[in-house]
Amino acid sequence: MDFNVKKLASDAGVFFSRAMQFTEEKLGQAEKTELDAHFENLLARADSTKNWTEKILRQTEVLLQPNPSARVEEFLYEKLDRKVPSRVTNGELLAQYMTEAANDFGPGTPYGKTLIKVGETQRRLGAAERDFIHSASINFLTPLRNFLEGDWRTISKERRILQNRRLDLDACKARLKKAKAAEAKAACEGDAVPDFQETRPRNYVLSASASALWSDEVEKAEHELRLTQTEFDRQAEVTRLLLEGISSTHVNHLRCLHEFVESQTNYYAQCYQYMLDLQKQLGRFSGTFVGNAESTSPPAAATSPPAVAAATLPAVPTIPVVPTIVGVPNTVAESVLNPNEVKPPASGTRKARVLYDYEAADSTELALLADEMITVYSLPGMDPDWLIGERGNQKGKVPVTYLELLS
Repeated sequence: MDFNVKKLASDAGVFFSRAMQFTEEKLGQAEKTELDAHFENLLARADSTKNWTEKILRQTEVLLQPNPSARVEEFLYEKLDRKVPSRVTNGELLAQYMTEAANDFGPGTPYGKTLIKVGETQRRLGAAERDFIHSASINFLTPLRNFLEGDWRTISKERRILQNRRLDLDACKARLKKAKAAEAKAACEGDAVPDFQETRPRNYVLSASASALWSDEVEKAEHELRLTQTEFDRQAEVTRLLLEGISSTHVNHLRCLHEFVESQTNYYAQCYQYMLDLQKQLGRFSGTFVGNAESTSPPAAATSPPAVAAATLPAVPTIPVVPTIVGVPNTVAESVLNPNEVKPPASGTRKARVLYDYEAADSTELALLADEMITVYSLPGMDPDWLIGERGNQKGKVPVTYLELLS
């Protein structure tokens, strides 16, 4: 117990002496050993790397997991060294709700069929998101976190040791300076002519003794300074090597960044492909929905999913429609509509560029290739989501969402 108290008192004394030394340095009342410009640049570069790595890490975590409560939960599991439980993604949860709604409304109805198709796509999107988050966490977040919790902690520890060595070195320099000043003062007093009229030339004797004492003090101070300088130089070299290793850290983070971009590219490419497939499926179903719509069906906004899907796409220019024949019901016009038998109207045709490849579902549809030019027009009684397309001698229905109408 006595040893611990002495050690605590000694540490407290060192702490207060260094605090006073810091204060005097700030006030310009004490000398400070300056590091060379290259070393200062390495320190500034290391600090900048640490600060920006923290910001990039935090924001990437927000990108991958926007829910702050979930991020806190994952942080706690990580600190407790426990496996983070699997969490359902938003896309997978949406897919579950859509499937349950389709079963409730009737999986055979147009709305139910579309909910099932969209729900399946949302499930695939959710699975792709899960894979992307897992890949980004391993290939990007983990290296950044390892740097902050490993290499940077080592650098910070060695920098603190270097700071203490510098303070010790400056304290030894100050001690030596004071000892030399006192030695010079004692030497000046010793050089004075003693007054031998006195019965005891006390001042002369004391001055000579003080000069000898200060000489010993100067030697001790010089010896401590040499030792402290050696320790400072050794610690400065260790810290310099660690700081120069920041370049290797940048190379490693650059490689991880490329892997993150590749994972993100694959994720968005998968999502794009899934949505293209869904768009094709909805385009095929749209004509069926019009023919199978029941008299007791819900409003058009709920029974026409293709229209909802098209609303999220870029606006498609309108095309003139030939006026409907008065007195002929739409059901009759739809029943007699055969693309191979109809003739284009005298006016109202226009050119269109195909945006995506489209595979014809039956003989009444026209297969499309991306970037080709076709002629399109509408006929009375047609579903507004479809047009008649012509390419040479070929003719058939084409979905509007796959076209860019040209003026």
